[in-house]
Amino acid sequence: MPRFGYTLMTEQSGPRDLVRYAVAAEEAGFEFEVSSDHFTPWLTSQGHSPNAWVTLGAVAQATSNVELMTYVTCPTMRYHPAVVAQQSATLQLLSEGRFTLGLGSGENLNEHVIGEGWPAVQVRQAMLEEAIQIIRELHTGELVTWEGDYFRVDSARIWDAPEGGVPIGVAVSGDSSIERFADQADHLIAVQPAGDLIEAWDAAHGKGSRKIGQMPISWDPDEKVARERAHDQFRWFAGGWAVNADLPTPAGFSAASRFVRPEDVADSIPCGPDLDRIAEGVKEYLDAGFTDVALVQVGDEGQERFLAEAAAPLLEKLRAL
Repeated sequence: MPRFGYTLMTEQSGPRDLVRYAVAAEEAGFEFEVSSDHFTPWLTSQGHSPNAWVTLGAVAQATSNVELMTYVTCPTMRYHPAVVAQQSATLQLLSEGRFTLGLGSGENLNEHVIGEGWPAVQVRQAMLEEAIQIIRELHTGELVTWEGDYFRVDSARIWDAPEGGVPIGVAVSGDSSIERFADQADHLIAVQPAGDLIEAWDAAHGKGSRKIGQMPISWDPDEKVARERAHDQFRWFAGGWAVNADLPTPAGFSAASRFVRPEDVADSIPCGPDLDRIAEGVKEYLDAGFTDVALVQVGDEGQERFLAEAAAPLLEKLRAL
């Protein structure tokens, strides 16, 4: 049975609001919640970027049943993999086993802030592969010393390690990343409803894993308001991940998206009150083979009304699919 999630979008809301939204999303019936992990918003108009791990720790205490996940953390530059291992182990204990560690090779937007440059994609994927190995080792609770191509770990131990470690999902985008990470990850993460991607993953990994997708929406009773909000907050989305991974600043995203029109955004993001249109978009993911789909409600100002008025009837339509 497919599961439907809610996205805690750290780029568009402050930490206290995110915790409130997390509680409301659980009450509305969402089965899991994913959090972005950013140092910087995509666009200045979004205006936020609290620490995802601190926020998720608060969410773990404020909720009781909903599953939690990073979507996604880059464990190679802004964070050393040993730090991610400790953070994820602690969060798994705080949530009493409800946490999945979602990992990816990162975006320049978030990782350039430490001043170490931005490697080519092949290097970033090699770094991620080594980071996953280190995290797995540390999650055993044993003493770890590691001398790798990219990272060193010296006599490190996670003293509060959850039994069985932490499930890991990895963001993949094509055959090369599937070949590299199918044996490393428990679950797949992807943001496009590509059936061939799922088929390739299942062939390499087996069919028992979760395939976790994400889809932006801009629900509002007024379609014009929904379109304007989506254009203001989410026009960066039109660039695609080949572009989005490499731009370093909100100013860069603003410049790259200056010719994107509101109607262009509305063509790719369901905007307005029509729940059936949103359901049609989600169905593309289910038809492609995704087992989980997390929704991103665009904009901070629309969150409370979406959760109070639209979330429950939308979930009813999605489960009827």
